Amino acid sequence: MDNPHRPPHVGSGDDLPQGGGSRRDFLMGSAAAMAVASGYGFSPSRALAQGVPNQYDGSKFQLKAAEPNPKRGGVLKMAIFSRQPHFDIHQSGTFANIGTQANMFDCLIRRDPRDGGKTIIPDLAHSWDISKDGTSYTFMLRKDVQFHDGAELTSADVKATFDRIVKPPTGISIPRSSLFTAVSEIKAHDKHTVEFKLAEPRPVNFIMSSIASGWNVIVRQKTLEENAYNLRRVVTFPGTGPYKSLRRVENEVWAFEKNKSYWNPEVPYLDGLEIYHALPFSPEMASAFLSNRVDYVRVTDPATLRRAKSTPGMTGTDYYQSVIHGAWPNNKKKPFDDPRVRRAMHLVIDKAVMVDVVKDLAPMMVGGFIYPFSEFATPTAELSKRVGYQSDPTAAIKEARALMAAAGYANGLKNMDVLVRDLPSFRLWSQAFQAIMAQTLNIQCNLRLAVESIWFDDSKAGNFDIAVGVIISTLLDPSDYFRAWYGKDGPQNHAFWENAKFNTLLLQIDREIDPPKRLALIRQAEMLMEEDPPLLPFSWEKINDAWYTYVKGLYPYDYFGLYDVDRYDTVWLDK
Repeated sequence: MDNPHRPPHVGSGDDLPQGGGSRRDFLMGSAAAMAVASGYGFSPSRALAQGVPNQYDGSKFQLKAAEPNPKRGGVLKMAIFSRQPHFDIHQSGTFANIGTQANMFDCLIRRDPRDGGKTIIPDLAHSWDISKDGTSYTFMLRKDVQFHDGAELTSADVKATFDRIVKPPTGISIPRSSLFTAVSEIKAHDKHTVEFKLAEPRPVNFIMSSIASGWNVIVRQKTLEENAYNLRRVVTFPGTGPYKSLRRVENEVWAFEKNKSYWNPEVPYLDGLEIYHALPFSPEMASAFLSNRVDYVRVTDPATLRRAKSTPGMTGTDYYQSVIHGAWPNNKKKPFDDPRVRRAMHLVIDKAVMVDVVKDLAPMMVGGFIYPFSEFATPTAELSKRVGYQSDPTAAIKEARALMAAAGYANGLKNMDVLVRDLPSFRLWSQAFQAIMAQTLNIQCNLRLAVESIWFDDSKAGNFDIAVGVIISTLLDPSDYFRAWYGKDGPQNHAFWENAKFNTLLLQIDREIDPPKRLALIRQAEMLMEEDPPLLPFSWEKINDAWYTYVKGLYPYDYFGLYDVDRYDTVWLDK
């Protein structure tokens, strides 16, 4: 049955060319769019745009609201996680940046906010041309686009932006750089034409989906040059986006005003945004929403979502998030350089317990090293028979203890420094992890809570024995997150894991175009990780959003993650 709050069909596209029981009790006690794509000729798929045309003329395309007769004016008030560890969106791996800052920027191409981000549409580039051999992607830029400081957007800015993303300078780490390993060169042919050259072809949908990531906001070449290509400490820097920074109070609120010189005269509809910081799943977030101090909340708790769904004038939904929660044993430190120790720890983590521990905060799913809801995942029925995922942990604990003994650690480990992100879910998970390790393997863990800025700095520097946190991806395709999370020197490989056989498989996965053969390679990589874990999976996440029904233009029902749809330019208030 269709949800009455989903967007209506977005026109015909006439302006576009068609184309064990007691153990679990103990641990629990211790832890306390619709068919928009038809108008564009693109076949949507979760997080990976399928059938993107090689040649596309969108010179007449103009984004507007899905609904007829949208109202203008008003200020949207949101409560989201908005505690920025720094201000460099490209270098970020947290929603605290993109969720608050994205509205000040545009991308080269983008996800359509009207269909939950399933479709790729023009943005600063209105058209593109992809060569038949798949090694050249040329984009034609809009003219007369201005940055917030009045400077004109040119291809030099696009080139400078993506040069930094594709090949980060020394000291710069960008989580999405692994998407562009095939890109050999970026050329600015003239003021409004930019070309991406590939050393070897990749699937068109993969490359276009990578470029369209909401993280890849376009910034001025001058801004990068003036700040030595590091924007971490630059609170506001000029974008071309629909909103401009108005006022910021750290860890409280960031207010934005409409960009009256925006290149698309149709949007935005709002006069401004007020984004209030609230911890995910927190009572403070729930209270702000239920008292109508804010209009929309993201990453709220299940009870608030149930309340929103049952209350007239409110609504909400949940959707898959593009993250894995887990622990990263530091492979640069003994004994975590030994795969036997890491596999032992992986085996004894009761994944069902980890889901239960946070059930009052967020909906979670059991999974291993691959998105459990993706076409690449081992089927749940099959996974549940695997040691380490079985409902009865006896076999897993027995094998784990044998592995620890074989590695020389039959008596366990003492005083492990566990770096924990200071958020409600990680506090609970870390307590459960601490109890599991002590009870099953006699590994004694000392928990050290850290806010985002410290957690990311310490994890990057390797200042931990075990880190507990979360990592994100852009796409569901393993060619994205296998490389970023598990690949040698991957930007989110917090464990500093390296496995030569895995890296060889990863290249084969990238290049294999036959689906069954590619899936077989992915299965090989999965089983290799089971024996030599690059991280210790806790759970995979879904997100709860709730809002008042007068908020129009936000359609999270089919989101994959919350990183591509944070510009709020098609949002309007029906009041």
